[in-house]
Amino acid sequence: MGLDDLSYDILVDGYNVIKNNLMFRTLETRSQANARDLLIKQLKNRFRHTLHRVIVVFDGNGTREQVSHDDHIRIIFSRHGETADNVIVRLAAQARQAGRKVVMYSDDDEVQCKVSEQGGNVHTTGQLTRKLHAPPRDVEIRSQHRQTMRRIYGLDPAYKYEDDLEPVYYPNGKKLKRRKSHRH
Repeated sequence: MGLDDLSYDILVDGYNVIKNNLMFRTLETRSQANARDLLIKQLKNRFRHTLHRVIVVFDGNGTREQVSHDDHIRIIFSRHGETADNVIVRLAAQARQAGRKVVMYSDDDEVQCKVSEQGGNVHTTGQLTRKLHAPPRDVEIRSQHRQTMRRIYGLDPAYKYEDDLEPVYYPNGKKLKRRKSHRH
């Protein structure tokens, strides 16, 4: 398995995510820039320990395409007259030509169809926001294990019988033994 098998291009339709998620949409009513910044921050946090190339694309209105980076996140604002959707389709085609796999997040049917035609995997903005808010994989695995143990054995795996024992003391204060407490 080569390095390319471990990483792929993640293309995010930025304003589409913001407009289709209540938290981002609420923040956008106060400040579109703050909503963008929060999305980028969450993408950075979620994908910081991966080899994936994360590219978030927004509709822009400059005379040319604006490209910047925030840590490992590439941020693109389309030029005036070109939609973010067109940029995403172009990036998917370029990735395909370079032999890279693409995962794209948008609820826009047209861009989903065009990226799919380029061989990309398409997902909804809801799937992205669930991924952004999901616990780290190791925490998720531990939590699932605990829940399974509770179901199988009908108990809490963190439970220790000794925790329910109370020490018993001689009148002189010397410890005698432990006995089962009646706390529950």
